Amino acid sequence: QVQLVESGGGLVQPGGSLRLSCAASRNIFSINAMGWYRQAPGKQRELVAAITSVGTTNYADSVKGRFTISRDNAKNTVYLQMNSLKPEDTAVYYCNADIGLSRLQYWGRGTSVTVSS
Repeated sequence: QVQLVESGGGLVQPGGSLRLSCAASRNIFSINAMGWYRQAPGKQRELVAAITSVGTTNYADSVKGRFTISRDNAKNTVYLQMNSLKPEDTAVYYCNADIGLSRLQYWGRGTSVTVSS
């Protein structure tokens, strides 16, 4: 089991940057994968980026080249650096952990990102 707490959301102008953080309540080294999802109003939740226990990363096509996922095992924290933000990036961003052989899914409560001038 793990608790996930997101932070770093806010209001930013188009073209700006934000860094989201996801702090886990336990060591993340052995977690299968951690990821960031987002859900915009009226839309389904979608994968933004993920990073596995061996450091393999995966990104949605819409954020490739603009967003970077990383992790700091010593701090039990996963980050999402978001650059060149667009209005369509506006959403609530959720941290996810995929744990164990059963691939149990854990979620944070989310942090809101609004990209607007």
